[in-house]
Amino acid sequence: MIAVIDYGMGNIHSVAKALQASGAEVLVTNKPEDIKKSDKLVLPGVGAFSDAMVELKKFNLLPAIKDSAAKKPLLGICLGMQLLFDKSQEAENQPGLSILSGDVVKFSSKLKLKVPHMGWNNLKVKAAQCPLLKGITDQDQVYFCHSYYPVPKESGTTAACAEYGLEFAAVVWKNNLYGAQFHPEKSQTVGLKIIRNFVELC
Repeated sequence: MIAVIDYGMGNIHSVAKALQASGAEVLVTNKPEDIKKSDKLVLPGVGAFSDAMVELKKFNLLPAIKDSAAKKPLLGICLGMQLLFDKSQEAENQPGLSILSGDVVKFSSKLKLKVPHMGWNNLKVKAAQCPLLKGITDQDQVYFCHSYYPVPKESGTTAACAEYGLEFAAVVWKNNLYGAQFHPEKSQTVGLKIIRNFVELC
């Protein structure tokens, strides 16, 4: 069973439907006991970093997420991926989950590009052995909608990049931890393939 963590921010039901379409048994929940009993976790998210952390704390979800992240597959999507890191420029006084090492930064105005970054971009695969990227190539496009992106401290954590004025981490991977800065649930065939890869993880 895959627990989709519902803390009031994100395309929760779109993510759940995509997982179910890939053959998963899904439970949308905000209960720590459900998270602990699940086989895998998905942490979605749309909105502000600080608000998300406040909501996770309100439902007392931090201990369950951190404990589960040490034992079972976890996929963070968009803001949910950013929350896995130490901190964000969006909320200097609000620490993240610190499950992965690194900071979340905003696209610089010096790039002279529209922010948020919205639309389709090619993935540049860095770690073809990443289970989440099975069958994914550099020609595959996914859908982004974000103003911030993570900068992992460990270079080997970045499994795929995308480019928007600069190259940034689009997929992160460390052991059983996965993150997608894009929205796989909105990325049509490629996104569903990525979700299916997560569902099929042993």
